[in-house]
Amino acid sequence: MVSKFAVIGLGQFGRSIARTLARRGAEVLAIDNDPDHVDDLKDDVAYAVVLDATDQKALKAQNIEDMDAVVVAIGEDFEALLLTTVMLLDLKVKRIIARAANAQQRRILEKMGIEEILSPEDEVAKTVAENLLNPSVGAFLQLPDNYEIVEIDVPRKAANKPVREIQLREKYNLNLITVKRAYEEEVNGEVKIVEHIIGIPTPDTILYESDTIIILGKVQDVEKFTSMNK
Repeated sequence: MVSKFAVIGLGQFGRSIARTLARRGAEVLAIDNDPDHVDDLKDDVAYAVVLDATDQKALKAQNIEDMDAVVVAIGEDFEALLLTTVMLLDLKVKRIIARAANAQQRRILEKMGIEEILSPEDEVAKTVAENLLNPSVGAFLQLPDNYEIVEIDVPRKAANKPVREIQLREKYNLNLITVKRAYEEEVNGEVKIVEHIIGIPTPDTILYESDTIIILGKVQDVEKFTSMNK
C-alpha cells in the first residue's frame, strides 16, 4: 500500500520534504497559500493545492484526516502554524509533525501535545559546527546519549591497513558500519568516478586512503580517533 502524506508550507524546507517523499514512492499532497510555491512543486508530487491551511473546511475537503502523516512546515508565520496544527488536531489526524524555529515555539507545540517536532535550523547549525570543528567528517546523524553516526575520510595513519589492525572497537570504542569506495565506471560512454557501499566489512577488509568509513560511536571517541590518526 502506498503511504500518503501531506506537507503544509512549501518554503525551501517543505519543498525538500515533499520532493524527497515523492521520490521515495509516497503519494504527497502539497499545500500552500502561495500559488508560486504550489506551481513550483506541482510536477513533482501527486497533488499540489493552493489553500489556506487555517481553514478547517478547506483541509477537510482534501481528506487530510486520511493521511498517514501531516508535516506542518510553515516557517515564517508561527501563528498560522499554530492555527493549522489546531485544525489538524480537531480533525484527528493520526500523526502530526510540526516545525519549530526556536525553543519557545517547541515548548508551545509540546504543550499542545505535538510529540514530533522538527528544528531544521538547529540541525543545520550542528552540521556547520561539526564540519568546522572536524573537516574530515562528512554527513553525520546525531543520536541520543551523545552518540552519532558519521562519515569519515580514512585517516592517513589508518590507510592501507586491514580493519583488525586499526582496532576501532578495542582502542576507540567505535563500530564500523560500512565502507564507501570509489570506482572508475563507464556511464553513458564516459568514464566517471562512482562510489559504492562495499557491504559489511570483515576484519580482513583493507581500508584505502580514498575510502570513506561510516562509523557509530560517542562524539568524544570519534574525535579521539580522527585526531590521533591524522
